[in-house]
Amino acid sequence: MPPARAVSSLPRTLTIAYGLLIVYACLHPLTGWRVTGLPLLDFLTAPWPKYYRSADIVLNVLGFLPFGFVLAPALPQRFGRVGDIAVATLIAATLSFTMEVTQNFLPTRVSSNVDLGSNTLGGLVGAIFGAWWGHPLFDERGWLHRWRTLRIIPGHIGDFGLILLALWLLAQLTPDRVLFVSGDLRQLLGLPTPLHFEVERFILLEAMQVAITLVGVGLFARCMMPSVSLPAIALLLVLGLGAKTLATASFFDPGAPLLWLTPGTQRGLLYGLPALAATLVLPRVFQHAMAGMAMLAATSLTNLLPDNPYFQAGHRLLLQGNFLNFHGLTQLTASLWPFAALAYLSAVGLWRGEHLAKRPGG
Repeated sequence: MPPARAVSSLPRTLTIAYGLLIVYACLHPLTGWRVTGLPLLDFLTAPWPKYYRSADIVLNVLGFLPFGFVLAPALPQRFGRVGDIAVATLIAATLSFTMEVTQNFLPTRVSSNVDLGSNTLGGLVGAIFGAWWGHPLFDERGWLHRWRTLRIIPGHIGDFGLILLALWLLAQLTPDRVLFVSGDLRQLLGLPTPLHFEVERFILLEAMQVAITLVGVGLFARCMMPSVSLPAIALLLVLGLGAKTLATASFFDPGAPLLWLTPGTQRGLLYGLPALAATLVLPRVFQHAMAGMAMLAATSLTNLLPDNPYFQAGHRLLLQGNFLNFHGLTQLTASLWPFAALAYLSAVGLWRGEHLAKRPGG
């Protein structure tokens, strides 16, 4: 019998978090629930849809592929590699089936056996990759676990921090927003814009928002680390810029990968990068406090920013099928992220206080 594998908690945490994202994306916009009176399982025997697009199949496969990938190495060790694949695929298929049945009660959604098959295929492909390559990543002797142990605070508190950073990157895939913007309660609650659009005022507010958010996100990542890792923080910011570039290139017509690089954004990056570098040499307690202050300030500026008319034109794909669902997911993530990050910073402060209290003489 092969020796038992020691699996970290990260894949289990990722599985739960990604599963919740799938549920939201499948049931977006979560309004208009009603009972149609039609048989719930009729979609299983429905013929091939007349207007179904190949892009929908690809997106449904890709949407469940990461779920299968993180689920396979999160399963109990007794299943073995083939068992991991079979169980992970079954769980993915069950989740997809549950979502398709539930969509019967949403007038804006259509239950589909093609979606169910595509999701199951995505879960299967992800589970195969996860069973073969997930363990070298997530097991306690894997390189990802070694990196996490070296660079990120231990336990579930560190896992949740990594998930929040991943959600921040997801939020950058919202194309119709200022760079790094988050915490927009106006759109979430349907509130009016408090300020009219004026070019100079918008550029100033945008520059301040980008600079302050850059400092806040950089310090947030720093608060998760036992010691400063400049390459890790720089990589996070580069990935954020890459995600925004991908979004604007994909969802605007004609493609505009650098649409986000406005005069205000350029100023914000010019001011924010040196400010972040300066705060990274401060004592940890000041960094922790400044991270929270920066997020509060950035969220306030986000809700003051007037709508930019240049971002309202040229959208493509956003109102089509699965792209609309994905856009709703990224919007919700962007709106709620700073509040989750602030709660996390409070939890990290409490966690550190408890650890200090347990030290001899503490």
